[in-house]
Amino acid sequence: MIGALLKRDLGKFFPFTGGGAALPVVFFVAVAMLYPFAVGPDQELLGRTGGGIVWIAALLAAILPLEKLVAQDIELGTFDQLRLRGFTEEIMMAVRLLAHWLSFGPPLILAAFPAAALLALDGPSLHLLLLGLLAGTPGLAAIGLIIAALTASLRAGAALSGLMLIPLALPILIFGAGALARQDQASLGFVAAISLTLVAIAPFAAGAAIRAARDV
Repeated sequence: MIGALLKRDLGKFFPFTGGGAALPVVFFVAVAMLYPFAVGPDQELLGRTGGGIVWIAALLAAILPLEKLVAQDIELGTFDQLRLRGFTEEIMMAVRLLAHWLSFGPPLILAAFPAAALLALDGPSLHLLLLGLLAGTPGLAAIGLIIAALTASLRAGAALSGLMLIPLALPILIFGAGALARQDQASLGFVAAISLTLVAIAPFAAGAAIRAARDV
């Protein structure tokens, strides 16, 4: 049953299968394409600043799917139907978190290859960038799910979600970009630790928010 639920969520969120689902990847690549035009063709400058730009693009790309994460399912009563079938809110949110990450995390990691070429990142920097995105995107997905669940019942929930995600994701951004700036893999350990903590918390926090939204 959990496999069927995951398949359903993946069908909703995975790029090119749902309306607008490819926007995070398109946005991510577009930022990498436009940045060299903004700062000029200086390869040294691009290589020095490109990693940070990729992380900012990843953070902003993670904001785009937030509106569709849980709000529509609350309005349609999908979570109520799943609850009647025996799924707890925590299980629903854990599956939703996995589907959300699979829908934008691996595509962003793949898109980092052309982005690195456009931003003149060298081999070691690309290696650190890929490891950082692999460690950090689950944390971004977890923050996004928690915020989307907390703001789903609010009239301006979509705008508020984006505003809340940026400051909460700053530790991941700081350590991820810092690892590139210092060529330091130790910083990636902090990114992974933060992400692991957020992933562990997210199903319970989001599940509680879904129950509260149902009672409103």
